[in-house]
Amino acid sequence: MASFRKEKLEELIKRIIAETLLREIKDPRIGFVTVTKVKLSRDFSCGDVWVSVIGDEKEKKLTMAGMQSAGGFIQHVVGKNIRLRNVPRFKFHLDTSIEQGVRMVDMLENLEKDEKA
Repeated sequence: MASFRKEKLEELIKRIIAETLLREIKDPRIGFVTVTKVKLSRDFSCGDVWVSVIGDEKEKKLTMAGMQSAGGFIQHVVGKNIRLRNVPRFKFHLDTSIEQGVRMVDMLENLEKDEKA
């Protein structure tokens, strides 16, 4: 039962963070960001947030710096929207799985073209 609550809470926090980034964060460093996953610690005191960023390496670094900077505000917004004894502190991580998937599909398409040629 507890894991179901944790999964539900992680999904809710993911949605709140995504909406906050879209509507309330005005940091120019933060580019096009998609929240891909939230993982809470057992006691809900810490949360790891994975984000996918579209752009080059410089834009990704700037976006991650902006995300870390906005962490306190994001924690405040989550605390305002969800009643928890302790609001988790968030640590942001760059998720490159989407990029890797796109690269893999491109490689497969190139192999297919080479076989036909």
